Amino acid sequence: MHLLRRLGAAFALMAGFAFAVAGTASAQAPKPWQMGMQTAGSPVMEHIQSLHTLVLWIITLITLFVGGLIVWVLYRFNAQRNPVPSRVSHHTGLEVAWTVIPVLILVVIAIPSFRLVYFEDRTTAADMTIKVTGHQWYWEYTYPDQGNVDFSSYYIKDDDQTPHLRLLDVDNPLVVPAGKNIRILTTSADVIHSFFIPSLGVQRYAIPGRTIETWVRVDKPGQYYGECNQICGTNHSFMPISIRAVTPEEFTAWVQQAKTKFAADAPASPGPAITGAPVRVAAAQVQP
Repeated sequence: MHLLRRLGAAFALMAGFAFAVAGTASAQAPKPWQMGMQTAGSPVMEHIQSLHTLVLWIITLITLFVGGLIVWVLYRFNAQRNPVPSRVSHHTGLEVAWTVIPVLILVVIAIPSFRLVYFEDRTTAADMTIKVTGHQWYWEYTYPDQGNVDFSSYYIKDDDQTPHLRLLDVDNPLVVPAGKNIRILTTSADVIHSFFIPSLGVQRYAIPGRTIETWVRVDKPGQYYGECNQICGTNHSFMPISIRAVTPEEFTAWVQQAKTKFAADAPASPGPAITGAPVRVAAAQVQP
């Protein structure tokens, strides 16, 4: 009887969880026991996966080749088959081969690697710009091309009763138009953070006093999740990134709503979350 009750409770819990995440079933988020990369949602991520596949094939072939050599050496040159040890000290052909072949393999890996680094660095044809500022411990997003719309994004707490993905969903997601080249400028108001969205191939440090550029083009509308990827303090694990890609028409409508919503929510003067940390640092430097 107790076993049936436990099974029933477990089933109810699983059903409740499934209902809670039903709206995000197609979202690009990490899944339990996932071994591979998330599905690519941008051209940059497609290039990353292509390079990953190339390197995986190369290291697999190398592993099989080295493993086969070890088995052959154990069989061919064991003590029973060779009671008198060989006096061969070197072989010029082998010396050249195991020097030239690894160099060629590294060249094969290096060429697409450098191309990818330059490809994901920045775009020369940006349709819009978004500034991302890391704080302890939340994200701030600014749209300079849309009237400087500015808002903060906090994770949804566990005690919130609305359906959400734990430590991934936020109160105000970053909204972007799908199919547009978006320039991303990252910086920080306090310590080093890292803006990381795996399925979009975006990862850039947010460093105080610096502005670092990257870009993204989300292929299709949907929900995409990331995290701060640099240990930044006690609540580092509570800095999720939620990106909602919409159609250009929906984005235009959202901008108009955001101008009203976040203008009403904005404080009359700069809040301590933005300016407090730099002020405290400056004060500490001038004190004897």
